[in-house]
Amino acid sequence: MSRSRWYAPLTALLGGLAAGLAHPPFGLIVGLLGYSLILLRLETIQSPKPLRAAFVLGWLAGLGYFGLSTWWIGEPFLVDVRVHGWMAPFAVVLMGGGLALFWGAAGAAYRALRPRSAWKPLVFAGVFAAAEWLRGHVLTGFPWNLVGESWRAGSAPSQAAALVGAYGLTWITLAIASAPATLMLPVRRLAQAGLMIAAGVALTALYAGGAGRLAAAARPVYAKDAPVIRVVQANIDQKEKWRPDNLNAVFAAYEGLSRQPARRRPDVVIWPEGALPAVIDDLIADPGWSRRLRDVVEPGQMLLMGANRAERDPRGGYRYFNTLIAFRRDDQALRVAAYYDKFRLVPFGEFIPLGDLAGRLGIRSLVHMEEDFSAGPRPQPMVAPGLPPVQPLICYEALFPGLAGDGPGRPAWILNVSNDAWFGRTSGPWQHLNIASYRAIEQGLPIVRATPTGVSAVIDAQGRILPGKQLTLGQFGVIDARLPSATAPTPYSRWGEGPFAGLLALSALAWLAGRRRRRRPQEDPASPSLGAT
Repeated sequence: MSRSRWYAPLTALLGGLAAGLAHPPFGLIVGLLGYSLILLRLETIQSPKPLRAAFVLGWLAGLGYFGLSTWWIGEPFLVDVRVHGWMAPFAVVLMGGGLALFWGAAGAAYRALRPRSAWKPLVFAGVFAAAEWLRGHVLTGFPWNLVGESWRAGSAPSQAAALVGAYGLTWITLAIASAPATLMLPVRRLAQAGLMIAAGVALTALYAGGAGRLAAAARPVYAKDAPVIRVVQANIDQKEKWRPDNLNAVFAAYEGLSRQPARRRPDVVIWPEGALPAVIDDLIADPGWSRRLRDVVEPGQMLLMGANRAERDPRGGYRYFNTLIAFRRDDQALRVAAYYDKFRLVPFGEFIPLGDLAGRLGIRSLVHMEEDFSAGPRPQPMVAPGLPPVQPLICYEALFPGLAGDGPGRPAWILNVSNDAWFGRTSGPWQHLNIASYRAIEQGLPIVRATPTGVSAVIDAQGRILPGKQLTLGQFGVIDARLPSATAPTPYSRWGEGPFAGLLALSALAWLAGRRRRRRPQEDPASPSLGAT
């Protein structure tokens, strides 16, 4: 059947859009069938330059997927329209189109491999999962909305991340979701049946295995000495926060919520990333502000605050850090018990790659500092007297699988402080919540999220938000909750990306199997053919 020359590009784009709809806030899991459409397009190319055509089709699929997943990226540039507004359309276009290059390369690689066995979905899963891994590592990486994170965190299928991590679950998801494409390809009937049975078994195992893990932890478990934590969400709009005359009002909002009466006095009070529009060193050095900070908590309480920190640069000037500071109040003084400097910084948000060249072009980062932020050392658990060992992940760091388990020793929990006010009322905060929750599943650790405008939450080690322990977008208030217990170390926390490497090896074996059988007849005359596209 003859098709318009626009048919294949359009359906590839639609396949990517459908796959993007599986992520929050849409949650249309049937959209995963978009991967079948993408595989179908790559298999039925009729072009004198098939590799170029495959790259274009993969790129268009990625454009649909990442365009839907990252359209919110323009919102931060609108916070200060006068300075950064002109960059917003470029950011949206370059983000979606740039990330789509990974899928374009995956499409070309798949076409170059031309798997000849019936197990095409395994090769497709391997190539595209490898592209997703590269997306999370190349040029500092940006693993936002990995394919494996399409499943709602805390659901039964998401529990597989405890075994294989988000990248491994990406491979599994791609293999299952692309299997129906073989029903429309010249594959032997028996092989088609085998593929669909295998996909059905794998999907059943995802749901059944995950349901079993959730049933084993049907109720949250708490240690006897579990601290009571208070997450403060002051609903401070990003556009208002950095007005010079608003520091007192911002502080008063956090102060009032932190001192709000409770049934049981919180042991730990948590403020989000960059809570105050000031450098914390300046406030500590000022006697008046120092007293106000001290009086936020009572003796014996701890305040965990996301703050901007400065230190003198031996070469002159200052270096700035995006920091989580643990303050502990003794009888009269508020002392710094520990701190963690953000390791993974946001390109263009917190630092500018090729900064000197970008500066000459009039491009600067979005931070409200005199200079870009500097990166801290690799993550490791923060230990302070009276505080269970905690692994901080500041904002963007929660995107990276494995980062919470990189340090020596095992923390008791993960703390994700984030300034999601940058995203406004877009899909960004909901997606960030889902992504961060996967770090809990992978490590078997509870995670606490603190944001200024939502979504803040207390999440158990299975990635489930505790009942009633969430503040949604635009809410003003606090969450008081006991800290849930961790599970035993998960396979992923022990083996890292080892299982994912094994799944990639399985894809390689599926491709090699087809190469060995390349001279055998592959087509069944009774099978359907799509003809030219």
